[in-house]
Amino acid sequence: MDINKTLVKKTKKSAEWYIINAKNYKLGRLTSKIAYILKNKNSTDYLPYQGSNSRIIIINSKDIKVTGKKEQQKLYKRHSGKPGGLKIETFSKLQKRLPNKIIEYSLKGMLPKNALGRAVFKQVRIYQDQEHPHKAQNPIKIT
Repeated sequence: MDINKTLVKKTKKSAEWYIINAKNYKLGRLTSKIAYILKNKNSTDYLPYQGSNSRIIIINSKDIKVTGKKEQQKLYKRHSGKPGGLKIETFSKLQKRLPNKIIEYSLKGMLPKNALGRAVFKQVRIYQDQEHPHKAQNPIKIT
């Protein structure tokens, strides 16, 4: 029985660093672009069982936008596990309190729900402001 599949060994390429300024980006557009890069679909050697070796830096996460009335109507829920422990926050309240969590929740929803998704999620760094400690990596700007 012949199997006509080309299996490619995992190769360790040097990590490519990308930087994205989230200012004036729409939440879904930004996170879908990031998920596309993390799943390595922008590469010519894409394999569904391998993630990318890219690292992504997101700056100005506090300036992310949503369309329509989602700022007041979109809800984020979490539960402590105790009776009556359900906490509900709107987009605007969570953005004031923890702006990085909004991008994290959205990105986790777009990545695979398995070990590969958890591994590539660790390659994302999110910062509220313009400043970040990764200038030595010379990240490539993505617009």
